[in-house]
Amino acid sequence: MGKVVLITGGTSGIGLSLAEAFLEEGAFVAVCGRSRTALDRFSQAHPQALAVQSDVTIREARAAMLDAVSERFGRLDVLINNAGTFVERDFTGDAHATVALEQEIGLNLTAPIHLTGEALRRWPSLDAIVFVTSGFALVSPTRAPTYGAVKAGLHGFADGLRRQLAPQGTHVLEVLPPTTDTPMNADATGPKLPPAEVAAVTLKALRQRRPMALPGQTKLMPTMLRIAPHTLGRMVAKL
Repeated sequence: MGKVVLITGGTSGIGLSLAEAFLEEGAFVAVCGRSRTALDRFSQAHPQALAVQSDVTIREARAAMLDAVSERFGRLDVLINNAGTFVERDFTGDAHATVALEQEIGLNLTAPIHLTGEALRRWPSLDAIVFVTSGFALVSPTRAPTYGAVKAGLHGFADGLRRQLAPQGTHVLEVLPPTTDTPMNADATGPKLPPAEVAAVTLKALRQRRPMALPGQTKLMPTMLRIAPHTLGRMVAKL
């Protein structure tokens, strides 16, 4: 029987590629997003999937989304915390450097922690929980230090949760993509990894029950952090 998979932010970018990859493998897929237009477009392309309009930063909306998954599929096997945002902030003189900071932290860090806890309360024996963080969780980007901070926080949560849930067999996977060709990175220059490649690496890591998935150039980051951290920092400074 196919697994039931819930993907937050599943109507575009990495989330959409993950949804399509799981559907190809015969999984039952639910996605959520805030845009009704994007959800309708997803439903037209994938009528067998469940598309739920939900703002994951709101407790009642998360509860309604989990209710919808339960009503449609009866269970949840894999939770993928993918929804997020990238905000550039300049603390060298911008008087508005912290505008909407709470919203950024809420979406990128607080919401996935809350959703994970709420899903585990309903389904204590989840097969897997996935956190899509970033290579910037290991080395923070110069132009967006708060993004690096919240992704590092999610990295730490995934690390501790993995050990906590190991006795019950729940696989906790962290995905650390590099800059990926998504709407969030539409204005970014330089190379961008196709989101389908991130999805393929993620599904392989799930099958192998690995702790981390390192698509593209991020596979070099843990080694560089050990042997050449200053060089890695200079490389990230250019991003």
